[in-house]
Amino acid sequence: MMAEESKKLITGGRRIDGRALDEIRPMAARTGVIARANGSAQFAMGDTVAIAAVHGPREMHPKHMQDPVRAYLKYTYAMAPFATQDRVKPGPSRRSTEISDVSRQAFNSVVFLEEYPKTGIEVYVEVLQANASTRCAGINAASMALADAGIPMADLIASCSAGKVEGQIVLDVAGEEDTEGEVDLPIAYIPRRDEIALLQMDGLITLEEFKKALELAKQGCIKIHETLVDALKEKYRHIELSVSSARSEDKEDV
Repeated sequence: MMAEESKKLITGGRRIDGRALDEIRPMAARTGVIARANGSAQFAMGDTVAIAAVHGPREMHPKHMQDPVRAYLKYTYAMAPFATQDRVKPGPSRRSTEISDVSRQAFNSVVFLEEYPKTGIEVYVEVLQANASTRCAGINAASMALADAGIPMADLIASCSAGKVEGQIVLDVAGEEDTEGEVDLPIAYIPRRDEIALLQMDGLITLEEFKKALELAKQGCIKIHETLVDALKEKYRHIELSVSSARSEDKEDV
């Protein structure tokens, strides 16, 4: 009896979820989702959903970690136990610690930490639903949450992945592409500086394929950056409308 043929992930230039090779999953972004945080946001790419909360700047504890010339940025990435079909064990893991560290380093390159000496800025990211590219979704949520908290930054960081699936370079790795594909390459990008703030790669790839994947990921980040900016503008558009409405009511009362 012949072995069952493996499922094709790309057919006729279309991926298993119907996307083109250079297409990002549908995105959704919003800010101000956690009332008790100084800033917060939620970002979704398809079925991958992350939420972020920012607390601070506030007095740094323990005090021996205070820096007299800049703030200390703490970044904590975690996955909710219900984020995947198989229950995730609560608490930090080697993977979550590594993602937290590289994400913190990425934000250190854009946040004006010198504006807040001796303080701490805490960023907490929770993945509520995981279908690949979770660190990217977390960084996008954190970027909006920092802006929502009024933390000055050189630019918003946008994050997206590229990869190699069945010999093809694709944008925004998702689902079975993550588990069955040959390469996963997530990046974090600062459009205003044309600067890569984070780059990791899992798998083997040629130099030419790497250049193609990197350029594709950067283009994806530019699209995501536009989505993040629009979400922040939408919040302040609502505030402006609320203020205008309140002023109109005051005039009517006079």
